Amino acid sequence: MGASMDFDLRKAINAISDVVQNRPIPLREFDQIYMKVADMVIQAEYVARVFNNKDVVFVGDGDGIALSTAHLKAQNVINYAPNSITLLDFDERIVNSVRRFGEKLHPKIEVSAYLYNVAEALPPEHFGAYDAFHINPPWGASNGGESVIAFFERGSQATKEEKSLGIVVIADDPDLQWTQEVLRDTQRRALELGYVVSELLPQLHSYHLDDAPDLRSCSCLFRRIDPSRMQTDETCDAKSYSVSFTAELRPPYYVQLAQPVLLDARELVEIKAISDSGDIESWSNLVRRLRSRIVDRIDWVQCTLDLGEMSMPLDWEDRVNSSPLQQSAQNSPTGSSSKPDGASH
Repeated sequence: MGASMDFDLRKAINAISDVVQNRPIPLREFDQIYMKVADMVIQAEYVARVFNNKDVVFVGDGDGIALSTAHLKAQNVINYAPNSITLLDFDERIVNSVRRFGEKLHPKIEVSAYLYNVAEALPPEHFGAYDAFHINPPWGASNGGESVIAFFERGSQATKEEKSLGIVVIADDPDLQWTQEVLRDTQRRALELGYVVSELLPQLHSYHLDDAPDLRSCSCLFRRIDPSRMQTDETCDAKSYSVSFTAELRPPYYVQLAQPVLLDARELVEIKAISDSGDIESWSNLVRRLRSRIVDRIDWVQCTLDLGEMSMPLDWEDRVNSSPLQQSAQNSPTGSSSKPDGASH
């Protein structure tokens, strides 16, 4: 891992435990699978060392590596760290938890957090504003790595033209072909954007992943060498990304696009409006329409409805699967089975 780590391990683990205590509970429907503590120490120290004195953006960070990196410096476990850390994440719980914890770290290191979904345009104030980016996205087992590419491109857009860096954490298991293909395709896209691989730390991290406890991830450091390939126009995000996400109606109602499809801006606005209204009939019509369109594309949507303590009768039928919605209501809401599947941030 380049330079050897020289710090008090006990102090480091205690510092990271503060961050872990601050993290919200991971939601499987959001593909939130958290890294184990010892590996968080390794990754946080590595990020602090590689991104020392840089302004860094984390595009998604359920694991808490951003706060871990900052807290190691604030607790004097290490004497190096980024100048500033900015988090862009779609989960309001994570954004709020980072803001609360980050306030305690001033003035030793500046930490900020903003709500952002990679399916949306990168806000102009973040475009080309940072020296480096860090991503640990959904790993793309079910979408050919498109979720990784989407996060990588957003991170690339957020960094400066000259000598910018990026750390990508993705699945790495030589015995699982899909992980090697995603790793290959990520490097291919990075080359197209003017990056080269500066360092690869294979099979470095493990996760709290019940159905694949041995699946590990690597940490891949990219360095931009060709600024001419950078997407310099802030409108370049007119491209649509294939992203699987969960839209919340009102707890506990969920619709999960389990196999990624393309949604345009109008549909995203419609989903949000219906979610805010709490109108179950409108929601039923929306899901039926999305399902019908996806069947035409030989694709599918998973919709689950958990009624909890409610006794309201339902007579709407899922015409795609030809089974009553009441049957699915007996099950709790489900999302992607693990971090490798889907893409949501």
